[in-house]
Amino acid sequence: MKRGKRYLEAAKAIDRATLYDPEEAIKLVKSTAVAKFDETIEVHVKTGCDGRHADQQIRGAVVLPNGTGKTVRVLVFAKGAKAEEAQAAGADFVGAEELIPRIQNDGWLDFDVVVATPDMMGVVGRLGRVLGPKGLMPNPKAGTVTMDVTKAIQEIKAGKIEYRLDKANIIHVPIGKASFTEEALKENMDALVEALTKARPAALKGTYMKSVTLASTMGPGVRVNAQKVQ
Repeated sequence: MKRGKRYLEAAKAIDRATLYDPEEAIKLVKSTAVAKFDETIEVHVKTGCDGRHADQQIRGAVVLPNGTGKTVRVLVFAKGAKAEEAQAAGADFVGAEELIPRIQNDGWLDFDVVVATPDMMGVVGRLGRVLGPKGLMPNPKAGTVTMDVTKAIQEIKAGKIEYRLDKANIIHVPIGKASFTEEALKENMDALVEALTKARPAALKGTYMKSVTLASTMGPGVRVNAQKVQ
């Protein structure tokens, strides 16, 4: 993969062989985020889990104390009083069966998170092939299948993010923007690590967090000393 001049220049500041303390890693990631837009800072955690086993799967959500820096668009599947509640709580889109063809046939995906009341999951299930691969399917573990739509919407808008294992048993999570202060990014990272630590599968033997890497959207990865974050 060919890298641009900015990336190559930024990469010189990072020693690939070094495992940095979290604070130092955050400082480096901020200083090497040199794109012309406000880059997203992500944490990538390689785990010792084997996601092929149901008892080693990880999926959940955590509210980042300083948010993600992103305006999140929330779609709620609900009817009647719950639909009205969702509107009042600040949902960007609210609907029921009538949204199915719009998403399925027209390819409408102008939302970032989907919330559904339990009674609507039969309807939402018909969108599994569209929403599933994009990680948009509501899930009780992530708090997006709930009767308390007000709480769900408020938490999502405040900076609630989902985490889950990918096929390589790695968790990829945004913890803010390059414009955030180092302190804000550290607080968000700590909240994420605390949530992941609690989510450690009981069936897992051996090392849980094998490696932790911080990176901005366009910048190089910075390896973090995993022992210092746990």
